[in-house]
Amino acid sequence: MRRFEQVWKNGWSVIDLDLSRYDSIATRFAVAAAEGSSFLKSGIATRNAAFNRMINEIERVAVRSRAALLLIGPTGAGKSKLARRIYELKRLKHQVSGPFVEVNCATLRGDGAMSALFGHRKGAFTGAVMDRPGLLRSADKGLLFLDEVGELGSDEQAMILRAVEDKRFLPVGSDQESSSDFQLIAGTNRDLSRDVAIGRFRDDLYARLNLWTFALPGLAERREDIEPNLDYELDRFAEQEGLRVTFNKEARTRYLAFATSVDSPWSGNFRDLAASMTRMATLSSSGRIDVATVDAEIARLRRLWSGTQGNASNDLGGLLSPEALGALDLVDHVQLVEVIRVCRTSRTLSDAGRTLYSASRSRRSSTNDADRLRKYLARFGLDWLTVTSESGSMP
Repeated sequence: MRRFEQVWKNGWSVIDLDLSRYDSIATRFAVAAAEGSSFLKSGIATRNAAFNRMINEIERVAVRSRAALLLIGPTGAGKSKLARRIYELKRLKHQVSGPFVEVNCATLRGDGAMSALFGHRKGAFTGAVMDRPGLLRSADKGLLFLDEVGELGSDEQAMILRAVEDKRFLPVGSDQESSSDFQLIAGTNRDLSRDVAIGRFRDDLYARLNLWTFALPGLAERREDIEPNLDYELDRFAEQEGLRVTFNKEARTRYLAFATSVDSPWSGNFRDLAASMTRMATLSSSGRIDVATVDAEIARLRRLWSGTQGNASNDLGGLLSPEALGALDLVDHVQLVEVIRVCRTSRTLSDAGRTLYSASRSRRSSTNDADRLRKYLARFGLDWLTVTSESGSMP
């Protein structure tokens, strides 16, 4: 209890404040926020500190704002799943009453794109035998998730912008506007700022989407989260198939050693991991995933990734001149091949630097891994763009 004396012109009064009540309220808010963050992560006890901070911020934004959100990240990083969990969290808090409507904009092409998004009137074009409300109208009072928003054409971008700003749009073949009050979440694996610079994406729509932008890292950037996701995937398999499957101890250790090593690019991100767990669980008729099953799955994943990743050793000849290649000591050759491989499986220079220098981070006062990697590549006359381009070029 804290007492304050308030002095007035003709006297004074005493005000007693019971601060324990405010502490209790603050504690309840903190608990509710933690529960919301856990809900967004589907209850997975993720360990990556940067990812957890991002989810905590998304939770605060989601429950306090109806502004558009932009989720960026590679395919398979979980943008669609996170958008749906945001919707479900808002529905639990009675902040939305309409449906969750998901649209893959990459599938919308030509005249059908406008009709699918904004609807049409009967007779608007050949085949329009009845009115169609459109996906934006269907999302009224709910949440609209535009996945791969960067694939929309310029006309669709302009109408989406107006629909977000004014909640109104014009169906195809109609002279009367429709309305829909939805919250927008957009997802993309493209660099929209670059697309704006080259005129491929509208700057005014990007400005509207870019108020709250969250970058979802790929699985290779969250290797410490692989283990808790194993348990989540096995739980999900049990729920879907009615069969509980677990690892034996040696098999789990072997799979985790492979999955968390830098030799595993996880190019398909969480989709690769989910598929891998489903295969092993399905093939383990005894209900236990053993070492033989793990070894077979590791071989399968290596074959899968070898078809999607370039051979960095062979590509050195395309990156270095014959003279520079011949001057390399064997140790430099082996090290450079591995550095190039990590660069090509990372989304940014910083991500690659964190992977390559993770063990020494805690022993250094400065942790500018991107600059350290940049200087390493420069020793060989290379830079990030040259190394990660499809063909490379000789310096």
